[in-house]
Amino acid sequence: MEIPQIQEIEIVYRNPIAKIDRQKITSSLDASEIFRKYIGNKLDYQEIFCLMPLNNSNEVLGIIEISRGGATGTIVDVKQVFQKLLKCNAIGFLMAHNHPSGNTRPSEADKKLTKKIKEAANFLDITLLDHLIITTESYYSFADECIL
Repeated sequence: MEIPQIQEIEIVYRNPIAKIDRQKITSSLDASEIFRKYIGNKLDYQEIFCLMPLNNSNEVLGIIEISRGGATGTIVDVKQVFQKLLKCNAIGFLMAHNHPSGNTRPSEADKKLTKKIKEAANFLDITLLDHLIITTESYYSFADECIL
């Protein structure tokens, strides 16, 4: 009897950012500006969910796009979130998505997803520092509103 081999999926982390060029996150405003720049002209068009992994000094290791959806939502696979964070050896992270409607208020789905990811992060000793909802005009920070 032949034993089947298990396929391996490779996720590669490359660090193109020199240590001297890394941005340090000190506030939700810092993070919102980086996320807004990354999402760019899709802010009013397509919902995008991203991660910002951080090292132990709260320096940005990069931006990781987890999903793209339509004008009213996107689906986030929590397993993919942690695959990426573990691969880049993140100590902490922020997550963000945009609301093309311009409304920064979190939906019940946003709150449930945040809770689910926070619980998994705690189990893995990775700190979820914030979840931001970004629009062209403003942003909402779960941490600033003390609901993280």
